[in-house]
Amino acid sequence: MSSLLKVGVMGYGLAGATFHAPVIEHCGRATVAAIATSQTERAQADFPKATIVPDFDALLALGDIECVVIATPNDTHFDLARRALEAGKHVVVDKPVTLSARDARTLADLAASRGLLFAPFHNRRWDGDFMTLRGLIESGRLGRVTHFESHFDRFRPKVPQRWREESARGGGLLFDLGPHLIDQALVLFGAPKTVFATVRQHRDHAHAPDYVHLLLGYGDKEVVLHATALAALEPPRFSVHGTRGSYVKTGLDTQEDQLKAGLRPGDAAFGKNPPGLLREVDGDHDLRHEFATRDGAYTDYYRSLAASIVDKKPFPVSAQDAVDVMTIIELAMQSDAEGRRVDFARIG
Repeated sequence: MSSLLKVGVMGYGLAGATFHAPVIEHCGRATVAAIATSQTERAQADFPKATIVPDFDALLALGDIECVVIATPNDTHFDLARRALEAGKHVVVDKPVTLSARDARTLADLAASRGLLFAPFHNRRWDGDFMTLRGLIESGRLGRVTHFESHFDRFRPKVPQRWREESARGGGLLFDLGPHLIDQALVLFGAPKTVFATVRQHRDHAHAPDYVHLLLGYGDKEVVLHATALAALEPPRFSVHGTRGSYVKTGLDTQEDQLKAGLRPGDAAFGKNPPGLLREVDGDHDLRHEFATRDGAYTDYYRSLAASIVDKKPFPVSAQDAVDVMTIIELAMQSDAEGRRVDFARIG
């Protein structure tokens, strides 16, 4: 059995305490060995075996830490990730990895030059509904996909006072939910030819985008990505239509809410999701039925990370994926500003 990967977590707010540390500790291949935070008592209570340090310099000084997770405000990601890579640590960076595609490219190149892993935290590849959808498309049961629509909609009419609502700090839905929506589309269909987007602020007193509508151009299919903070009645999470059938799934994957509620991977109900609806049509064969949703598996992200660092196996989320996502985010802003469809060109 390979040894556990020793991970240091920078930041113990919502991201670090909810989406990273518990998943790391329960993945079976890694452990939270250190946490850098001002919330010393909380972190120590949650992880009594971890070393709790006050700042990033102290975290980097710990010689046994092999990988550092950056779970801090978006506008700090680039500098912290650069310093971690320069210190010889593998790095996981919460999304968005940076605030620009060029900065993401800089980190990717730095990591490659030092033989280190620079991994964007695109954990929603392990949403149960997305894994189910991906399997359906790859199986050919839907035929040739002609329309794909992905929504990440919520109803949050009041604008809270927090950095995630500040545009200057990389707040707003384009940077917050955009990376997940875009990354999932890239996994399914590869890089688009064009990007067309509408990015708006619809809520009273909003300071960052709270409405995002992206059209990725592929030529043979329509790919629609949408996020809003003003959807009191949510549309389907996924709608996919092809030449042999359709699949529709409502509701978000359960893992986020479960982690917030204190459930942990391995608990009986963790990652369980309700079924979607599938209709398959092939000649006289016409079957409409519920289609079981796979269990969500965020632990597989960190299990794969440990396998990459410890066992030298390929990691499924590449540094180039991070660069491509940030490139599309920038093109979305350009498209909205200019009111036109813009071409995608990979920065590599």
